Amino acid sequence: MVGQTRVVLLQGDITEQDTQAIVNAANSRLAGGGGVDGAIHRAGGPAIMAQCDEIRARQGGCPTGQAVLTTGGRLKAQYVIHTVGPIWRGGDHNEDQLLASAYQSSLRLALQHGIKSVAFPSISTGAYGFPLERAAAVAVRAVEGFLLEQPLQEVRWVLFSQRDFQAYLRAWQERGYQQGKNVE
Repeated sequence: MVGQTRVVLLQGDITEQDTQAIVNAANSRLAGGGGVDGAIHRAGGPAIMAQCDEIRARQGGCPTGQAVLTTGGRLKAQYVIHTVGPIWRGGDHNEDQLLASAYQSSLRLALQHGIKSVAFPSISTGAYGFPLERAAAVAVRAVEGFLLEQPLQEVRWVLFSQRDFQAYLRAWQERGYQQGKNVE
């Protein structure tokens, strides 16, 4: 638990989560892509892209560190929160702050829409090249800080690989949380 929010870490497929919303590690054009982004669009169907097209027409996409909301289409999750993490450029281009903002913007958007449960992937650690251990530490600090001020019912990290799972578990443990006690 972080404050009043249940935190769950698991290895699995984010497209299969039954939370109210799942978070998509999107690109700024909201144009679909590979990795998590492609998997979510494939599993959720064309309704997600149709709403991304509307957002693009209205505002030109989504800036790095921000988030937008669409339907979940055919997913179990009712909504997809699309957030854009930073591309790793060596660590001297506000990457940590932009990554933290991507997580916090996603949570703010969830609260604004009455969403009480959210599942996150590891944002920016795939094609965007953000170092995994550093990304996990940034993500955990950002989410922890947010949840201590504004709780949700549940936040999950759904991590595709065992390596990703272990990195996020270590990041939580470094913050003083223990698997099974504070983090499931």
